[in-house]
Amino acid sequence: MSALSAWFWNERFWLPQNVTWADLADTESGEQFPRAGHLLYAFPTALGIFAFRLLFERFIAKPCALQLGLQGSGPRLAQPNAILEKVFISITKCPDGKHLEGLSKQLDWDARKIQRWFRQRRNQDKPSLVTKFSESMWRFLFYLYIFSYGVWFLWTTPWFWDTRQCWYNYPYQPLTLGIYYYYIQELAFYWSLVFSQFTDIKRKDFLIMFVHHLATVGLISFSYVNNMVRVGTLVLCLHDASDFLLEAAKMTNYAKYQRLCDALFMIFGLMFVTTRLVIFPTWILNTTLIESWELIGPYPSWWLFNGLLLILQVLHVIWSYLIIRIAYKSLTKGKALKDERSDIESSSEEEDTTLNGTKSVHNTSSNGANRVNGHASNGQWSEE
Repeated sequence: MSALSAWFWNERFWLPQNVTWADLADTESGEQFPRAGHLLYAFPTALGIFAFRLLFERFIAKPCALQLGLQGSGPRLAQPNAILEKVFISITKCPDGKHLEGLSKQLDWDARKIQRWFRQRRNQDKPSLVTKFSESMWRFLFYLYIFSYGVWFLWTTPWFWDTRQCWYNYPYQPLTLGIYYYYIQELAFYWSLVFSQFTDIKRKDFLIMFVHHLATVGLISFSYVNNMVRVGTLVLCLHDASDFLLEAAKMTNYAKYQRLCDALFMIFGLMFVTTRLVIFPTWILNTTLIESWELIGPYPSWWLFNGLLLILQVLHVIWSYLIIRIAYKSLTKGKALKDERSDIESSSEEEDTTLNGTKSVHNTSSNGANRVNGHASNGQWSEE
């Protein structure tokens, strides 16, 4: 274990040349530097956030949803039938014409009745609008809070106005309470998403979002351990700038305020594209690739950090394209934006299969459109 630890924490990978971990020990004057052990405090904080979320959704978000007239009960349960249940679980959830014909003869049921049973069975696990609204309201609250905190904290820091300050005297930059609280809150929130992934609304992109949350946790932890926290706070704040707008659009969509929903989504799209395709490369990548090269020079973890940021930029381009395509189709075709979340349910109208085996709208939605949000991710928007 000692050999493994020594290999993992190799100074030549994590730190610039001629810098050792001993150089970053706490000073007698009280200055502290980031340590991996600090990140352990994110776990109890994550549990606290998760507990607060449960209370918030039950006692605040749910009453708000009911006050807006959202339906609190789920869809009607399908009539118990062992034969259809076996087909649903082991063969298909959307029977085609051939399956419908065989089941109709076996059960002496009309094909339309069998279709209705499968539709009700598919919708049986569908969460209510109140549940969806409550989840989005919680995320809206946190994203708005953490973005406001980030702006409030960074407004008084020198590196917010001059990104070269991220690298002056690096890595001998003492850890401040503001940075520490910012990092722990962000890290704890994403750990809470990892925990709640198993209790939240189940979606088709469950595995994708699970990996996304773990990757985010890894990136936050990585930048903290090698003391790239100044530029890390800029990245965090920039990525939080649009998330609350998307959650607000979802809430208005569930509440049937469609025009407000469309307006919020358009604002979200504008903010997303601006922050990801303009500000991120000209502000963040410029300082991590060019300014840091000039001031501290490259070293192994520097290459890895910038490689991850470049991969993130590629994802920004893909997500921005999907958002622009959705907004463009909505404007040119005059259709309202429609929330096709990638959870396990869809509406009765969308899932009604025909006797000739036509596939449901839910199944033909593109995977790309189902991953518009990408991080945080969560609800996906498509007008198709």
